[in-house]
Amino acid sequence: MVSHDNYFQVEVAYALPHTQILRKLNISAGCTVKQALILSGVLNQFPEIDLTKNKLGIFGKIIQSNTFLQPYDRIEIYRPLVIDPKDARRTRAKKNTPPSTLRSI
Repeated sequence: MVSHDNYFQVEVAYALPHTQILRKLNISAGCTVKQALILSGVLNQFPEIDLTKNKLGIFGKIIQSNTFLQPYDRIEIYRPLVIDPKDARRTRAKKNTPPSTLRSI
């Protein structure tokens, strides 16, 4: 007989620009982040996730795939940035710069 005392719930979160998933699963004590991701099916559903490249976190704190999980942890899979935030601000600033209001006298 299997005891449910050694199981607890965690969540797996992954977001794309127009889609996000939040999957709950029950795992056994001693389960790692990588094991939970495999069990969740997220890696099969989103083959672009590469655990050697994508960063992982629990509630915004970067962790390794061999981290042991605690009850109610939320595993977050981070996508690489498409553009550097500083470059994005510069581009927006250039687009929104009003024409010069200085005139020669």
